[in-house]
Amino acid sequence: MLNSLDCPGRPQDTRVVVAMSGGVDSSVTAALLKEEGYDVVGVTLQLYDHGAAVHRKGACCAGQDIHDAREVAARIGIPHYVLDYESRFKEAVIDAFADSYVAGETPVPCIACNQSVKFHDLLATARDLGAQAMATGHYVASRRLPDGSRGLFRARDEDRDQSYFLFATTREQLDFVRFPLGDLTKSQTRDLARRFGLSVAEKHDSQDICFVPSGRYTEVIERLKPGAAEPGDIVDMAGKVLGHHNGIIHFTVGQRKGLGIAAGAPLYVVALDATQRRVVVGPRDALRTRRMLLRDVNWIGDAAIDRAFDQGRFDVFVKVRSTRAPQPAWLRRAGDTIEVELVDGEDGVSPGQACVFYDAPDGQARVLGGGFIRSAVAAAEAARPRDDATMPAMSRG
Repeated sequence: MLNSLDCPGRPQDTRVVVAMSGGVDSSVTAALLKEEGYDVVGVTLQLYDHGAAVHRKGACCAGQDIHDAREVAARIGIPHYVLDYESRFKEAVIDAFADSYVAGETPVPCIACNQSVKFHDLLATARDLGAQAMATGHYVASRRLPDGSRGLFRARDEDRDQSYFLFATTREQLDFVRFPLGDLTKSQTRDLARRFGLSVAEKHDSQDICFVPSGRYTEVIERLKPGAAEPGDIVDMAGKVLGHHNGIIHFTVGQRKGLGIAAGAPLYVVALDATQRRVVVGPRDALRTRRMLLRDVNWIGDAAIDRAFDQGRFDVFVKVRSTRAPQPAWLRRAGDTIEVELVDGEDGVSPGQACVFYDAPDGQARVLGGGFIRSAVAAAEAARPRDDATMPAMSRG
C-alpha cells in the first residue's frame, strides 16, 4: 500500500523531513513514516497571515494550520519546527501571481509555490537538518527507473492526482523527495488518520489559492499593484469597440458572464491584450486552440526519450488543466521554445497556464515534464497549411 522511501540504510538510521502543512495528507505522511521507524522531523512553513481569516475552511500554511501541525507532531512523537517564509512566499508566489494577472495571464500559484518554496528552499533546509530524504503529502508517485534515477508518476487515485502541479520538479529534486501517498486514495488516507487518532482526520482540503481568504483575487492584486485595474476597451476580433471595462485583471480567457455588453449571440473572452488594455471577445468556436508555444520548460524524460525527442516530432499526452484527462498531442523543439500541437484541441487556453507532458493517457502515467503557455493559436489559424521550413531551426532545449 505504502510506497517505500527506497533510501539506503535502516529506517531508524534515516532522517526524513516531512513538509507538514497542517492538513490530513501531510499529517498521515508523517505518522506513516514514524510508524515505519524513520527518524522523522516535521517542518511547517508559515507562508502568510490573514489574522482571523486563517480559521476559514480551506486555508493552509497559516495560524490554525500551524497549530494543527504542531498538535499532530506531538501526538505521533516527532520534533516539529515552524519556519517563517512569509517574505519568500510573497516574493516568489504572491507577487508573481499579481504580475501574471496584470500581464493578462492566468497563473497557477500552486506550481510556483512547489517550484520555488517547497521543493527549493524547504529542500535545502531538509539537507541542512541532515535528512536523507524529504517527504510530502502530495498525491503523486516517485519510482526508481532502470538507469537508477527516479521518475515522477501520476497517483493511483486519478481524482486526487497532483502531478500537474509538480511538473517543474527537477531530476535532482526527485532523487531526494518522496511521496508516500502515491498509491493511496483519499478515503484510505482519512482512514489512516483515524487509526492514528489524528485531530485533522476530518479536516477540509486546502483551496488552490490559499492566500486569497475572501476568494476575490482582484483585491489582492489591487492591493499589491495600485493602479493595476486600468480601464480599457472591450473589442471584437476585428477590433471594433463594443464596450468598456474597469481592468483586464477582472477577466479570464473563456469567460462569458459579466462582460457588460449586449450582443445578438453569446460572446466569450478570447484574448487579453495587456499592452493596449483591451479585452477581446468572440464566439465560442474562437476559444478552440490547437497549437501552443511554451516557456520555462522542465524536461524530466530519460536519455532514451531525449534521443527520440531530438529526432523531431514526439508524440505525448498533455494536460492544460489540472482537472482534465491527458489528451494526445505532439511536441517539437522550435528554436528556444517547445511547440505543442493538440490532436483534439482545447477550449479557453490562456497564457500563464501550465501544459504538462505524460507518456500515457491514463493510469499511473509517467510525467515527462512541462512548461508554461507563452501563447496559443486559435484552431482555425492552426489548421491553415504552413511550410515547416519557415519554422525556427530545432535545437536542444
